Amino acid sequence: MFSHQKYEKQYYLPPTLSYDWVKKETVEKAPTWCSVDLRDGNQALPIPMNLDEKLKMFQLLVDIGFKEIEVAFPAASETEFKLVRTLIDNNMIPDDVTIMVITQAREHIIRRTFEAIEGAPRAIVHLYNSTSEAQRRQVFKKSKEEIKQIAVNGAVLVKELAEQTEGNFYFQYSPESFPGTEVDYALDICNSVLDIWKPTPDHKAIINIPTTVEIAMPHVFASQIEYMHKNLVYRDAVTLSIHPHNDRGCGVSDAEFGVLAGADRVEGTLFGIGERTGNVDLITLAMNMYSQGYDPGLNFSNLDQIRTKYEELTRIKVHERQPYSGDLVFTAFSGSHQDAISKGMKYRKENKIEKWDVPYIPVDPADLGRNYQTDVIRINSQSGKGGIGYILETNYGIKLPYKMNEAMSYFAKNVSDQSNKELSAEEIYQVFKEQYVDFQPYFQLIDYEFHKGEKQEVTLTLLKDNQHVVIQGEGNGSLDAISNALKKHFDIDYALEVYEQQSLGTDSIADSCAQIGISLQGHMYWGAGIDEDILMASVYALVVAVNRLIAYQANEQE
Repeated sequence: MFSHQKYEKQYYLPPTLSYDWVKKETVEKAPTWCSVDLRDGNQALPIPMNLDEKLKMFQLLVDIGFKEIEVAFPAASETEFKLVRTLIDNNMIPDDVTIMVITQAREHIIRRTFEAIEGAPRAIVHLYNSTSEAQRRQVFKKSKEEIKQIAVNGAVLVKELAEQTEGNFYFQYSPESFPGTEVDYALDICNSVLDIWKPTPDHKAIINIPTTVEIAMPHVFASQIEYMHKNLVYRDAVTLSIHPHNDRGCGVSDAEFGVLAGADRVEGTLFGIGERTGNVDLITLAMNMYSQGYDPGLNFSNLDQIRTKYEELTRIKVHERQPYSGDLVFTAFSGSHQDAISKGMKYRKENKIEKWDVPYIPVDPADLGRNYQTDVIRINSQSGKGGIGYILETNYGIKLPYKMNEAMSYFAKNVSDQSNKELSAEEIYQVFKEQYVDFQPYFQLIDYEFHKGEKQEVTLTLLKDNQHVVIQGEGNGSLDAISNALKKHFDIDYALEVYEQQSLGTDSIADSCAQIGISLQGHMYWGAGIDEDILMASVYALVVAVNRLIAYQANEQE
């Protein structure tokens, strides 16, 4: 039965204190990033990565710029143990990278963990045990003091084995299931562990606060973190870390608020892969900083390649709407959005703007290796003239007059609506050709010849009703003469209102595209022509425009 009455608040507010985090605007300095893809992310995969895939993932994380990487739970499986040994024995850990291994606060697991990391150049031993009221009562059936003693005993053994094992070791403790733990009790356990380890500013310990299951709003978590931040012992010798999950969909907010509240370090995964709804997405966090003008310390300039590699190794598909990394996150289908983006991109180019400030697009897609031509504006039945004009101009160099662009958009949207699909740039160009370049159902121009006289004179050969027809005209110029010949032959008196043209390339033999708009009794009729010779392109455009006018009159008479 769907009933809210069987639920109640399960989180704990800290003792009263004045909160400073609410006065801060944004995260200005990157925290220490720790990727947990190889452990926390991997354990959530339907098909966990094998050893070779894990080694490739480790290298991917190094290439991105992570300096701390949780690689394994060595006591969990032989593959996990072997990964750690492979990295150490083959000197695969860069000098500036620290690996991390995780262990429960249980003696045989801790001992197996130290067997795995013997000889490590730099390794963090991550000790944890669950502390929440629900787990104490339901799972362990132990008192607060007994749960605390588990953490203390684990801390003692970790310290002893570190002194007996070759390697360079740092310690981390997590009160797992923190959101359901009384905050002052969690603080007491963490301080008790720190009293065992006695960290120094030159050899810090890490206290990691996980939102193992997210059960409260982000401001509650921030308040809890600030309480921990202000009350931890050895604070100048402690790195305060957070490990947000995403059960309420607020993992990113938890992380950002947590850093504002005093956290120095964030654990998470690429694309947010993790148990249930996942871990916090470190790409989103880093790019949020980047979009505000701050250096996140991670490099996502080839994000498409990172995503492809990640999907290959994890067999998990990144959602199309995943912030920054999804296929569609920089794509506008809406007509009004497309129009604003198109104008914004044009304004940026014309005014040589350095700072990014394009409507609807928070960061420059090119910074992430994305393509303006294929990613930013895509066309379906919801699109508008701005988007369609942008596609033609960006991909083909064809810049349509405003009203012609509007008319073209109706044709393209109708095709998308009838086919019930998105149109590619090639398909949009084909619609343009069919409607404005090749549209000649009533007559075609076969040839023309100019003659000298007081005015420009011309003789045209048309193909009409499968017969060649020769007509003549004169005017003040070449195009005017041809236009007058067509007016006389078809007994129409339109006005040539719009004439535009542009080169479709940069070299001397590039095609030109001409657009012509003629009007009669308040209606506009458009045509386009493409040819190496600008006059020929203009003539072809006029022929199409007149064909459109005749087609309109024929439909009106039916």
